[in-house]
Amino acid sequence: MKQIDKNGLILCELQGQAFQLSVSDTQTSSEIFIRRFMKSDIARKLDGSYGLTEILTPEDILSRVEEQYGKSEYGSVKFSSEEMYWIGYLYRYFAYTYDMTSPQIYKLVKGRELRKLYVPYHSLDCSHAIDRILESKNRRMDDDSELQRQYAIFVAIRRGKKPPL
Repeated sequence: MKQIDKNGLILCELQGQAFQLSVSDTQTSSEIFIRRFMKSDIARKLDGSYGLTEILTPEDILSRVEEQYGKSEYGSVKFSSEEMYWIGYLYRYFAYTYDMTSPQIYKLVKGRELRKLYVPYHSLDCSHAIDRILESKNRRMDDDSELQRQYAIFVAIRRGKKPPL
């Protein structure tokens, strides 16, 4: 895990603002927006710190997601703007500090789950919130824990048993 720096915080803020803006500026539900964004080309570019080489606004991000997927009115449940800001910020913090892609993180924790965690976790430092999320999923991202997890999978496969998740 790498430490968050000024560039990372700029990207977190940008993504948080884009998620927050999606509540008022898109017709689709918040869950659908989150899924589309996390699997979008612009998310992949932000994963590579692309947002720092080009001047992007939250509006630019929304328009690029809509360009890729088209406008949609699917779904009706909108999260609050505060929830969406936190979810967007946390996803980018996660991607930046753990060097994971947005689709990998989305596969690990969906928007609906983060919404449920907003009340208990939104006042925590992002790194602590992410640690708790990973712990609840029995996923540790430090080197020793990852080696132990991979070894447990190897042993289970060798013994013909179902590997742990």
